[in-house]
Amino acid sequence: MMIAAEALKATQALVAAVPLLGDSPSKKDYNNALALVEELLIENPSSPLLDIVCARISEYENQQPEFQALRAEMDAIPAGLAVLRTLMDQHHLTISDFPDEIGSKSMVSRVLNGERQLSVNHIRKLSSRFNVSPAVFI
Repeated sequence: MMIAAEALKATQALVAAVPLLGDSPSKKDYNNALALVEELLIENPSSPLLDIVCARISEYENQQPEFQALRAEMDAIPAGLAVLRTLMDQHHLTISDFPDEIGSKSMVSRVLNGERQLSVNHIRKLSSRFNVSPAVFI
């Protein structure tokens, strides 16, 4: 029973230090937990605390309407388009920057708007350009 008492005492101290782990976390507690995760990733990525806090962050986000709406919006976007948009953002590219991979600006626009799908040829050329597996676009 001694170990249980010590564990409960440690848990109380941990919740005091990281309030997101408690019963009624606030937006501030959430933001502080995000900062903690960032620091842990840099300073101590093998810490078990990282897994605990990340799990609680996910739980918190799953309960928040704004995150639920964002997830629903993200889930509606096909994975290949999400990857393409992310690569475009990372490389500061516009619809004009894909004449060799996808074609005209209007074709790129139709692909990004979900009116046309990426063809096998598009995927092959995009994966080559960005040095990623073709599977990320499927």
